[in-house]
Amino acid sequence: LFGVTAFRLYESASDAARQELLAMVLSRTQHTIARPASVRGTGYWTGEEVRVEFRPAPVGAGRFFVREDLPHAPRIPATVAHRVDAQRRTVLTNNGVTVEMVEHVLAALAGLEVDNCEIGVTSSEMPGCDGSAAAFVEEIAQAGLRPQPGYVRPLIVKRPLRCGAEGKWIEARPPLDDRITIEYRLDYGADSSIGAQWQIAELEPVAFMAELAPARTFLLKEEADALVARGVGQHVSPKELLIFGPEGPLENTLRYDDECVRHKILDVVGDLSLAGRPIVGHIVANCSGHQLHGELVAALLADEEQYETQKRTA
Repeated sequence: LFGVTAFRLYESASDAARQELLAMVLSRTQHTIARPASVRGTGYWTGEEVRVEFRPAPVGAGRFFVREDLPHAPRIPATVAHRVDAQRRTVLTNNGVTVEMVEHVLAALAGLEVDNCEIGVTSSEMPGCDGSAAAFVEEIAQAGLRPQPGYVRPLIVKRPLRCGAEGKWIEARPPLDDRITIEYRLDYGADSSIGAQWQIAELEPVAFMAELAPARTFLLKEEADALVARGVGQHVSPKELLIFGPEGPLENTLRYDDECVRHKILDVVGDLSLAGRPIVGHIVANCSGHQLHGELVAALLADEEQYETQKRTA
């Protein structure tokens, strides 16, 4: 990655200067989607038919949702400042208007390095499709990307930051090299039909499409039954979602032996995208969920702001 001269400068630089050099080297051109692309489906929580359309957006616009089913088509930025806590999903809000289940849409955009995108939706919830990001990735990939005259400046993790407690936590560590890597450990106990799983993935578009995007949402049968009793997901069958009984998936087969942990990494990708810029670091998670992921993004942004303030006043 570095030339000889750049490497020598890096080796002899202070920690602050190293961070600046690394950020410069890892900066890349911003991208938007080359042409509109859309996906239709049904929301898991609402049961409503919904259409989501990905459209080109200007340099620096970031990713944002547009609720086209509401008067004046209000916008909701896809940033952690607009995240609200919710059970089993990521929800964004702006002036009382919400969009739900956005993690797979955002993972598809982040995984393919689409930095600026207008996401038009006709309901409060994204289409569930098959519980993965595959449908979104397929349409975005077919549309292609267009380079833009601006640069993405990554957020480089400078020191370990952890959110959560024993058993459920997520931690950001300085990068192993120049890569974005996510490591996840999943363990629901010896009695669970979902065995303990571990996976580490590098966030890179080709690997993302092949190894993470197709991994589907999963539930234990008792969890699915409890949701149906509350009126959630009544139209969804085990053939459309990974539901685990005592012996494994019901009426379904795994796409990967460790599909569950791959899906957890997919969720992390979507949630970390709420930083609004790539996070370069080694992310390690243990049985974490959307709330902890959001807390980590907020902590990283606060740490970055403190670092920049100290640098200006030094």
